[in-house]
Amino acid sequence: MIRNRLFGLFAAMLAALGGMATVSAATASANLTGAGSSLVAPLMANWISGFEAHTNGAVKVTYGSVGSGAGIAQITGRTVDFGASDAPLTPEQAAACNGCVQIPWALTATGIAFHLKGVKKLNLSGPVIAGIYFGKITKWNDPKIKKLNPKVHLPGTPITPVFRSDGSGDTYAFTNYLSKESKAWKKNIGYATSVGFPAGVGGKGNVGVTSNVQATNGAIGYVSASYIIAAGLNAAALKNAAGNYTYPNLKNIAAAAEVVKKVPANNELHIVSPPKKFKNAYPLSTFTYCIAPHGAPQKADLSSFILYAMTTGQKYGPALDFAPLPSIVLKAARKTLAHL
Repeated sequence: MIRNRLFGLFAAMLAALGGMATVSAATASANLTGAGSSLVAPLMANWISGFEAHTNGAVKVTYGSVGSGAGIAQITGRTVDFGASDAPLTPEQAAACNGCVQIPWALTATGIAFHLKGVKKLNLSGPVIAGIYFGKITKWNDPKIKKLNPKVHLPGTPITPVFRSDGSGDTYAFTNYLSKESKAWKKNIGYATSVGFPAGVGGKGNVGVTSNVQATNGAIGYVSASYIIAAGLNAAALKNAAGNYTYPNLKNIAAAAEVVKKVPANNELHIVSPPKKFKNAYPLSTFTYCIAPHGAPQKADLSSFILYAMTTGQKYGPALDFAPLPSIVLKAARKTLAHL
């Protein structure tokens, strides 16, 4: 199928990006290196080509799509010029990074992809998804799933939950969401870039999770929205606080971001499970961040690239299910960048 061929090209592109992950920052002055989030990698590819054209090739950028956790580790060790993470830095990570700032530069969502023969549309809720990843809901015709989908014929196919095996911002967003939707999840699992999932199989990176879901009838996995599009997978509609079932599309992602009325000094933003007054909000939306160090050797080039990504580079977002940065967030990001 055309979509599968597109995903193959997409995966190859990301694999190539991933192969650049260990390039040292101690390269020529006109080179920038980064590593981290696979969520932002498709948009990053466009940012890089656009920025290099914008600078007439004077500044080259390479990026390793290795996951948010690895990206934070690499910028902390200063083996790259910038990191990228969909999870904000913990206080411990911020201290270890020694002068790093986090700058929100993109807005998107983590989708719930599923592969179930004969089923194209599916409604799910946070408590039901938590039950699946706890290993307590094991069949697709479980009464709890049937209650959310009264008009859908659900087979008794075993459910295979798929999770990220690497440190991941998608895992952070997903488990943060489940912690808000399920008291049991909050108490027993919590949220972080890596957690101990009670059930399921692991996949490395968004490509790994996507591939596992594609290959397994009955599988479900949390995947960045752009990967769902590229792979032609089905995405579940999630029940939000208003009781509406919403998909990870641009309008609903932007609606979730409306919860942001002010930005804290450290730019840490949480937009999962917005209150019910945000009727159209997709409840698993997320910002993603650039992690940049103060006093970077290539401060001017790095600042120019980050500014390009936050402004001109936003034009590449809609095709990949990235919504434009809200003005209040862009203002805060600019302020942080000005003091880099």
